[in-house]
Amino acid sequence: MKKITLKRIFIYAIVVLGFVLSILFVNHNYSFYDRPIAKVIKTKLVDKTEITDIHHNKDYLFTQQIEALLKNGEKKGELIHLTNKYSSSGAYDQQYHAGNELFVSINSNKKGNNEITGTILDVKRDKYILMIAWIFIFTLLIIGKKRGLFTVISLAVNALILTFSIDVYVKNPNISLILIAGISVFFFTIISLLLVNGFNEKTYAAIVSTIIGTFISLLITYFIMWLTSDNGLRYEEMQFLTRPYKFVFMAGLFIGSLGAVMDVSVTMASSIFALYESNNHLPAKVLQTSGMEIGKDVMGTITSILFFAYISGSIPMIILYLKNASPLGFTLSLNLSLELARALAGGIGIVLTIPISLYTSIFFINRKKARL
Repeated sequence: MKKITLKRIFIYAIVVLGFVLSILFVNHNYSFYDRPIAKVIKTKLVDKTEITDIHHNKDYLFTQQIEALLKNGEKKGELIHLTNKYSSSGAYDQQYHAGNELFVSINSNKKGNNEITGTILDVKRDKYILMIAWIFIFTLLIIGKKRGLFTVISLAVNALILTFSIDVYVKNPNISLILIAGISVFFFTIISLLLVNGFNEKTYAAIVSTIIGTFISLLITYFIMWLTSDNGLRYEEMQFLTRPYKFVFMAGLFIGSLGAVMDVSVTMASSIFALYESNNHLPAKVLQTSGMEIGKDVMGTITSILFFAYISGSIPMIILYLKNASPLGFTLSLNLSLELARALAGGIGIVLTIPISLYTSIFFINRKKARL
């Protein structure tokens, strides 16, 4: 049984304190919002109407009267009366219950009895997001322990880097977004792998292979897009952008491929180094053969994960188009072209990274042998 050190107790105390303080803050942070927030006290269903669309599909439209208490602003502590209309499908609306916190706008005119009325704008969801985040953090800490802690730190740092990178591009549109994404990928890779795996040959091999695999994947994808003049790619989902949509798509593809490539790099590097550490007299030929077998095993599953991760986000739009009698070919080409391009680009990166990571790991193993 491992001895619980003072350092570990201190870390646990910091995590628990952070959890308690964050929960208290998110439940009493109304004054930090500019928009009025109202907490639902009671609701009443006042109307139910049956509606039928052009395809004779039935739905129901409900009208709900809501009484809520204002939690911030000049009218804090006063009651506000709201009306909410929602459908049974809940595609664009939802039913509210006592305890829900809502962003509202207050109407300037009052009823004859001086009741305050308003309009519902959105739901205050920060407490739910925080709870999910803490479940994720505790899961990482319980299973990963020290590495789980560093994983959380690396995620936070990477989120800050991504936010900063986007902010730089928004404020400086003349700077190439591809350049910003490339620099970000470089920092994402180094920070993530060094924090989680530490400073060692295995980490260095994973870093080198991740960067090489990601950049080669982007170059091949860009060359194919240039060769085909983007034929088959539908950029309609980016039609509201005021920036060059092609470069925005390429930057997203760049960062999106990084995750899969990094996963393969770490898997390959960890496997090859584990084989070497179990028997440091294994010849390079054996390591190459074993490494390629491992790469073939993970190639299919990781490629499938990447495919499903990208395609799943388009399912609601595909259903919407098909329900409105759009042709199947048009629906799939409109909604899946960019997602398939992202999945294929990531797949190229995965396949190329397997031999790159294999030979990079063997290079660092030989380097390690030479020092012994």
